[in-house]
Amino acid sequence: MTTPSKEATVVLVHGAWADASSWRLVIPYLQREGIAVVAVQNPTTSLADDVAATRRTLDTIDGPVILVGHSWGGTVITEAGNDPKVKALVYVAAFAPDAGQSTGDQVNAHPTPPGLGGVTPFGEGFLKMSEASWIANVAQDLPEQDARVLSAV
Repeated sequence: MTTPSKEATVVLVHGAWADASSWRLVIPYLQREGIAVVAVQNPTTSLADDVAATRRTLDTIDGPVILVGHSWGGTVITEAGNDPKVKALVYVAAFAPDAGQSTGDQVNAHPTPPGLGGVTPFGEGFLKMSEASWIANVAQDLPEQDARVLSAV
């Protein structure tokens, strides 16, 4: 898919406990304004994998890009944002690590967020947040049904 545009394409990068559908309410606003938009579907298996997925998306776009990251997505866009077509980085309640700083460093500098108490192993080397923790700690501002849908995906 190539997106030719003289205007910047907005590339949305989701957080660790989400997928690209978390941008489902933002995308229509941008599209109504005639702004080209793509939401990256990161695997959330590692920083390197998420940066690679974001770079694959950047490779499909002709023209300038504005990278937008939420939560963990901020770490991803910080790493992927050195592509010459990236004209701006936008952090939406996101991690913005300094050079050499990891997201773990940023998390460990503060008290443990309550949502992490609801995280359990999910197969070998993977983690999952419980629905209750998702609703109470991540999607607490959404209608409960929307929070449950996002927890399921």
